[in-house]
Order: sequence, then structure tokens, then C-alpha cells
Amino acid sequence: QVRLVESGGGLVQAGGSLRLSCVASGRTFSTSSMGWFRQSPGKEREFVAAISWTGRTTNYADSVKGRFTISRGYDKNTMSLQMNSLKPEDTAVYYCAAADSGVVVISPAEYGYWGQGTQVTVSS
Repeated sequence: QVRLVESGGGLVQAGGSLRLSCVASGRTFSTSSMGWFRQSPGKEREFVAAISWTGRTTNYADSVKGRFTISRGYDKNTMSLQMNSLKPEDTAVYYCAAADSGVVVISPAEYGYWGQGTQVTVSS
């Protein structure tokens, strides 16, 4: 069974930091691109960040550039999202995802594997 599990979410004050982690099991994603998405109540799931299978190419949503950093472990089955200078508008459920492609993709439709999400709440 393929499984992606996120962790690291929680409640943080505006300006603070959180580090989200994603661990995959059931198959290897060593040649797959991976990404983070988020969704808040009443809104569509939106792209946050993505990373290629090599880990050398990344892409970020404009709203998080300069604040968030995506990375993945050398075994390529782990991934992290370092979130700094958090804002209340960052509040959402954050989802880890893996794509079939090895290149960076930003559309949710391009990702075939998803975690269950971890809640991030940023207070004012």
C-alpha cells in the first residue's frame, strides 16, 4: 500500500516557524517529483512548492517565495517544508504529494499520490 504521511503541523504565532515532514512508504519515489499543497475552508487546493526527483530544481508559489523552503532526503522518499515568517493567511491543511513525473509540476492533477494532510494554524 502506497502511503504518504505528513507531520509537523500545529499552532504557531504569526512570524514564527514550522517544519513539515512527509514520509513515503509502499514504494520508492526516488525518481518522482514531489510537492506541497494547501487548502483552507471554502477555497480550492493551491500549490505551495514542488521539487524535482533530483532535488535540484524547485518551484514556489509567489505567496511563499522567500519564506518557505522545500527539500527532500537523499533516499528521495522523505520531504520537508521549512516555513518561516508565517502569516495568518498561511493557515490551511497542508498536503504532501508525489507525481509520476520526475520534473517539477504544479498542478494537483499531475500528482497521483497524496497524504491525508496536516493542519497549520497561524494566529495573529
